[in-house]
Amino acid sequence: MKQGFGKTRWIAAATVLAALTACGGTPTRESTGEYIDDTAITARVKAKLATDAKASAREVNVETFKGRVQLSGFASTVEERRHAAAVARTVKGVTEVVNDILIK
Repeated sequence: MKQGFGKTRWIAAATVLAALTACGGTPTRESTGEYIDDTAITARVKAKLATDAKASAREVNVETFKGRVQLSGFASTVEERRHAAAVARTVKGVTEVVNDILIK
């Protein structure tokens, strides 16, 4: 019986280790926690842009990966483009802003 109990423990430990490894992040893939954090950052950036009078939020797309926010879409002026990036930088959790907004 003792031998069977040891085998069960080993299988349980291997299963837990496999589950934890699957949830871990890599340089090209987010962990579960990072994904949740990035989703929240994206929502906060979009909300700030939507409530900002100087930002044209309707035409700006926001994507976040490991705290790095990428802005894309269109702005009417260079100042509007710069302002959108400045707004994104003020959001908690943002580590970097990549501004790929184009001037129309």
